[in-house]
Amino acid sequence: MIPLSTRMRPASLDGFVGQQQFMYEGSLLYNAIRNKTFDSAIFFGPSGTGKTTLARIIARELDANFTEINAGVTGIKELKALIEDARTRFFGLQKQDTCVYIDEFHRWNKLQQDSLLKALEDGVLRFIGSTTENPWFAINNAVLSRVGSIYEFKPLSADDIRKLLLKALENETTGLGKRRISYDDKAISVLADMSGGDARVALDRLGFIADNLAEGGRITLDEVREAMQRQTTFYDKDEDKYNLLSALQKSIRGSDPHAAAHYLARLLEGGADILMVGRRLLVMACEDVGMAYPSAISVVTSCVQAAMMVGLPEARINLAHAAVFLASCPKSNAAYMAYESAVSDLRTRPVDDVPDHLKDTHYKGAADRGFGGYLYPHDYGGWVEQQYLPADLHEAGTKYYQPTENGKEASFKRYLDNIEQMRADAARRRNNE
Repeated sequence: MIPLSTRMRPASLDGFVGQQQFMYEGSLLYNAIRNKTFDSAIFFGPSGTGKTTLARIIARELDANFTEINAGVTGIKELKALIEDARTRFFGLQKQDTCVYIDEFHRWNKLQQDSLLKALEDGVLRFIGSTTENPWFAINNAVLSRVGSIYEFKPLSADDIRKLLLKALENETTGLGKRRISYDDKAISVLADMSGGDARVALDRLGFIADNLAEGGRITLDEVREAMQRQTTFYDKDEDKYNLLSALQKSIRGSDPHAAAHYLARLLEGGADILMVGRRLLVMACEDVGMAYPSAISVVTSCVQAAMMVGLPEARINLAHAAVFLASCPKSNAAYMAYESAVSDLRTRPVDDVPDHLKDTHYKGAADRGFGGYLYPHDYGGWVEQQYLPADLHEAGTKYYQPTENGKEASFKRYLDNIEQMRADAARRRNNE
């Protein structure tokens, strides 16, 4: 039986869902496909985000001979035969382009990847390579320089996945529309949330539920819970969802690692996904810990990335590390509040222009406009007295960042206090002159 996710792959750009950061009507990639000027690209990102689907759509739009291979099971011998066939089509009577899509491209070694170079240089192939690995580490620079375009696919939003699920339930040609399956809106929303941004998981779980639904049955939270093999208590009420996330953040902000571990456990055991929890932890690293322990964001980012790589249930170990770590860190929101104070000024009062000596002077005519006079601090031992804020804010003695004595921030405070003292000394010298 063909999986629902395969049956529901869109055949045209109009049906493609997600990746709005680069795929929207009028975008360069959209126009390149429509105008048939698309050349080659690398697609990278998690599974189930549309890499293969978009590659197939591109091949159809280009009217090219399309070949799809997987680097995990295809070697140089097969690739050379493919390239020779493409060369014949390109230079022969057919005058036809060949679009080759190589899935899991990162699995090829340097020699295998380099075997594409000549064909790419000659324009014999329009190449799309997909990978779940960072292409700047997993793909040879020689290939990257010839491909040029690299598109990062993000996990789909819950709203995007919900659209795909509803389309599958309504589509009578390739979807489940002819079965007239009834469903609870809440159940579809929960299934979308629990899929972790992976459309393939969402659609195939929906297909599994539909294929095994009792006669006259209805898709409810119980069916979703059974299909996903995870608790759905987290999604029973939106209020519970936000209450638990709020309690986690407030416990971490209050430096209570015991409460942080408790609420994290309730979130994950209740069905919360890695991405949702991870995003909140990343925000806390800067909002609540901030300059008191500046490297907290690096630690938490590593934990969240590790959680995404290993998946549940092991991901709970990485997320627990992050939550307990954040709760145990010294706290400061001074950097965040500095930004908020600056925004408040921008919204509530007129602010003078950038001082002339800070403006860009890397063009002819800048000096004629009175720009210049910037003092390069490194030429003066790391600091030199000069104005940085707009004139009115400077004259008012505006200070946005108010560092605390907490954790590492105390050392930054001492440094900035020293700068303030040098600035005051410079002002006194000017007044005495």
